[in-house]
Amino acid sequence: MKIIAIILIIFGVIGLLLSTMMFGDIGIASAIGAITAILSGTGLYLVTKELKLIKNT
Repeated sequence: MKIIAIILIIFGVIGLLLSTMMFGDIGIASAIGAITAILSGTGLYLVTKELKLIKNT
């Protein structure tokens, strides 16, 4: 799960950079999708850390 979280964050950052080169509504939609990927990756990473902590106790 940690690898998937890191991939989501990387794709989100790349998508956010690419969305600045797009025009109009497409750029806004791309930015929203990229931000969603970043937030999903961050949340998944935090959950993975918490589950690992709970498993060790």
